[in-house]
Amino acid sequence: MKVSGVEFVGAAARPGQTPVLPYPEIAFAGRSNVGKSSLINRLLNRKIARTSGTPGRTQQLNFFVVNRALTFVDLPGYGYARVSKKDRRAWQLLIEDYLAHAANLCGVVIIVDVRRGPEDEEYALCEFLAHHRRPFVVVATKCDKLKRAQRARQRQALGKRLNGYPPLLFSAQDGTGKDELWAALEAFADTGDADGRLVKKRSASMGR
Repeated sequence: MKVSGVEFVGAAARPGQTPVLPYPEIAFAGRSNVGKSSLINRLLNRKIARTSGTPGRTQQLNFFVVNRALTFVDLPGYGYARVSKKDRRAWQLLIEDYLAHAANLCGVVIIVDVRRGPEDEEYALCEFLAHHRRPFVVVATKCDKLKRAQRARQRQALGKRLNGYPPLLFSAQDGTGKDELWAALEAFADTGDADGRLVKKRSASMGR
């Protein structure tokens, strides 16, 4: 997709504060150190999501309208140990309320580090989304950290852990996977789902 315009249109720090928008929404979720903001910025060819050397900077739902046709929703990162338990619980409730009830949400991008893959939080999120019938795609970032042969082996290994659905590989540094991810996002926006290989309304029986 050619991105001609991106506009920050609002944020929500508590359930019920989300802006009312007419466009399909794509949410981006992941741990605080998986490169979520860098992925969003690479997709949009501009720095709109805040990146930092200190994880946990995104503390609310941030809404960005793309081409006046699609909304990206940057969710707070999870699993960051230096955030208080109270704050982590508040973020969890905020994220769960949005993912369960957002009227225009048509897909979720679950981001993992290619070197680590999914952990308990990611499996729980997959199960939560499956329960609420939200389609999603798993994206493994930072694949530029691996050699080409290592990428293929790691993707295959992660696919076994994801019940036979290998993640889409992505690099914010060199753009690997950008076109493939955009294709999945456009399919979300068009139909609420995409092809059964990359995006799946998966059952709760995700492999661990």
